[in-house]
Amino acid sequence: MPAGADDALVVVGASLAGLRAVEAARRKGFTGPITLVGAEGHLPYDRPPLSKAYLDEKEQATSEPFRTEEHLRTELGVELLLGRPATRLRHADRVLEVGDTEVRFGALIIATGGTAISLPGTEGLEGIHCLRTLDDAVAVREALDTRARVVVVGAGFIGSEVASAARKRGLPVTVVEALDVPLVRSVGPEAGRVCAELHAANGTDLRCGSGVQRVEGTAGRVSSVHLGDGTVLEADLVVVGIGVRPATEWLQDSGIELHGRDGGIVCDDLLRTSLDDVFAAGDVVHWPNPVFDGRLMRLEHWTNAAEHGAAAATAAVAPDTAKAVGTVPYFWSDWYDHRIQFVGIPSEPDEVRVVAQEPYLALYRQGDRVVGALTIDRPTQIMKYRRMISQRKLWSEALEFAGAAS
Repeated sequence: MPAGADDALVVVGASLAGLRAVEAARRKGFTGPITLVGAEGHLPYDRPPLSKAYLDEKEQATSEPFRTEEHLRTELGVELLLGRPATRLRHADRVLEVGDTEVRFGALIIATGGTAISLPGTEGLEGIHCLRTLDDAVAVREALDTRARVVVVGAGFIGSEVASAARKRGLPVTVVEALDVPLVRSVGPEAGRVCAELHAANGTDLRCGSGVQRVEGTAGRVSSVHLGDGTVLEADLVVVGIGVRPATEWLQDSGIELHGRDGGIVCDDLLRTSLDDVFAAGDVVHWPNPVFDGRLMRLEHWTNAAEHGAAAATAAVAPDTAKAVGTVPYFWSDWYDHRIQFVGIPSEPDEVRVVAQEPYLALYRQGDRVVGALTIDRPTQIMKYRRMISQRKLWSEALEFAGAAS
């Protein structure tokens, strides 16, 4: 990093990736000033529980931050700018604009995550929520507490976890999914059908191949969801889980290269952007993953955010020790007291083999390598498959292990 007045690290995004970046910078011996900028007014907190335990009526509605404000300010020496989103990057001046405030930096790490995609035409209608932030989770839980009739748009992991929480409360819930099979992009069609069966077995009305035509309200509040086939679903609560887009709108004129498909930040294998001394981490990043022969990836996973945050900070403040960032994707989801876990990549496999139905295990092959594994209710096995994928183990080795594990 450059020395002098601008010898400062600024991290934009006060969530998991941003926190891990701050911690790694100090762990690597960086003694300069650090500023952590966050659009939300909350201290960094854990997001996955928001659609899981937080919605459970048997659990207390609490979300503790990863670190206290005292720890961040005193132990880590971080200046906090929370509740104030970054608005512009002037790289030539080494300045980050946060509203009317100018924050100078020697190195910058962008970890702004994603913005939930909303349903067009529903602005200003109460009772319609995405589930991305703590404030979102508070609103959804309050609606569930009032015994709301629930419609979930999107049968992905977030939407399915909301459906699970509603069914645990005995509430009627309908999940609307535009695709013929849910989760095709995440786990493939075969495993997607197995996940769909979990909904059916627990009384959730899953409607695949159906699109939302419009949402109507009464007195400013949602009352019904109209599908393309003419079906009308009465609803007091609509939760929209149709994906996220990288939160990079504020970077449009920054000079940073953005991906043409979704606006994510294009990085090298050290998470360096197209601008000197600017790095990125987490959900916003497209980077060449060496574990999969340099395939450009963008991952919206908890483990990826944590790993990226530490790696980006290392590249920023201790470049001599930085290494190419290679990872095996891992995510999990809890539905109806079942734990679904996936490691690897599901896209375009040469073969998906269902090794066991109960509890479920499927393996994914490309060429002679194992590249993915999906398990349901096999929590102790999944990380073994992750190591096998990382070590580029042969398909035959994975099958042999699966036979022993089953």
